[in-house]
Amino acid sequence: MAAPYDALEVRDPAARESDLMARLPGQIAHARSKSPHYATSLAAIRPEAIDSRAALAGLPLTRKSDLLELQRARMPFGGLNATPASGLARIFMSPGPIYDPEGRAPDFWRTARSLHAAGFRAGDVVLNCYSYHLTPAGSMFETGLHRIGCAVIPGGVGQTELQARAIADLKPSGYVGTPSFLKLILEKGDELGLGSTSIRRALVSGEAFMPAVRAFLVARGIEAYQAYGTADLGLVAYETESREGLVLSEELILEIVRPGTGEPVAADEVGEVVVTTFNRDYPLVRCATGDLSAVLPGASPCGRTNTRIRGWMGRADQTTKVRGLFIHPHQVAEVLRRHGLARGRLVVGNRDGEDWMTFSVESPATGDAGLAKAMEGTVRDLMKVRGEVKIVTPGSLPNDGKVIEDARAYS
Repeated sequence: MAAPYDALEVRDPAARESDLMARLPGQIAHARSKSPHYATSLAAIRPEAIDSRAALAGLPLTRKSDLLELQRARMPFGGLNATPASGLARIFMSPGPIYDPEGRAPDFWRTARSLHAAGFRAGDVVLNCYSYHLTPAGSMFETGLHRIGCAVIPGGVGQTELQARAIADLKPSGYVGTPSFLKLILEKGDELGLGSTSIRRALVSGEAFMPAVRAFLVARGIEAYQAYGTADLGLVAYETESREGLVLSEELILEIVRPGTGEPVAADEVGEVVVTTFNRDYPLVRCATGDLSAVLPGASPCGRTNTRIRGWMGRADQTTKVRGLFIHPHQVAEVLRRHGLARGRLVVGNRDGEDWMTFSVESPATGDAGLAKAMEGTVRDLMKVRGEVKIVTPGSLPNDGKVIEDARAYS
C-alpha cells in the first residue's frame, strides 16, 4: 500500500478494539452530561458499564429518521449537541430541514483520511463540486483537503461551463463531488474545446457510482474512489486501492443491526448501519443511519487493518402500506421475537386488486403447522392485517437486509 495516513490505519485490530472500548465509557458519560437528549435517554445507565459491544448494543438507538421530530421539539439540534450553537464553527441545514453542527476541530468531519487514500497530497489543487449552500458536503471535504495541505477551488454545484473553464485555466489535479457531475463537466469541456487532462484523481460520493461513469473516468485516466458518510456522522468508510469494499474510518464504532431492531446481526449478514462516534460536539450514540450494508470478512489487501463494509446496499426503512395500514420493520421484528425466532421476510403482493401478505420465517421446525398458525394470529394482532405464515429452513431467505418486500406491480 501507499504510505498510510497515520499509524492508526495499520495497528493491530485487537489493539484498536481495546482502545475503542476503553474510551467508550468516557464518551457515554460526556454525552449524558453535556447533551440534554442523552441526559434523559441514558439516565438509567452507568457509563462505566458501557465498555463492550454487548453493553453498547443494550443502549437505545438514535434514529436519523427521528432527527426532524426531535429538532422541531427542541431547536436547533434536538438536544443531541454537547456544544451550544454559539460555540460552533458552522451550522448547516440539510433537507427536512435538519440542522447539522460543525465544530471547530480541524477536519471535523474526518474526511482527510479518505482523501489521502484516494491519492490527494499536500500541494494539490482540487476542484470541490459539493454544495456550499446550506448543506455541509462542501465544507466536509474542504476541511479535509485543508488538513492535508491542498488548495481548494470552491466550485459548488451547477455552472458546468464555468467549472470547465476553471479546470482549463487553473489545472486542478483532483476533484471531489458526485461522479455524474464530474462527467458532465468533462463533457462540457470537450464541447467547448477546453483542456481537462489535469485531473488525475477524484473522491466521489453522494450518489451511486455507476459502472458506466466509472468506465468513462477510467478511459480519461482518472483514478476515482468512493466515500460513504452522512451529514450527521461525517465520514464513515472509504474505498482504497484494493477496490474491495470500504474501509471503516477510525474514531468510530460500527454495528450492523437487524432492521426494525437494535440487535446486531451475524458477521456476514446484511443489516442497518449503526454508528457511535467520539465527536465531542455532537456525540451521537448508536446513530441508526437507515442505510443497509454488511461487514466483509478478512483484512483488506491494501494493508489497512480496520473493518470493511460492502458499501451502500439500500435503505433499512422498508415501511409500506397494506390495505390502508402502514406496516413497519419493527412490527416484523416483534412478531419474530414473540415466537423466539430471528429471521423473517414479509412479502406484500396483490391479487385481483387485493393486497396480500406472506410472512416467511426461518425455523428448524419446517413442518410445524401449529407454529405457523400461532404466528398468523400474532401478525393479525400486531399489524391488524391478515397474512399467511410459511416456515422455511434456516439460511434459505435472501441475505439482503430486507424484512419487508413490496412485490406489487405499480405500472
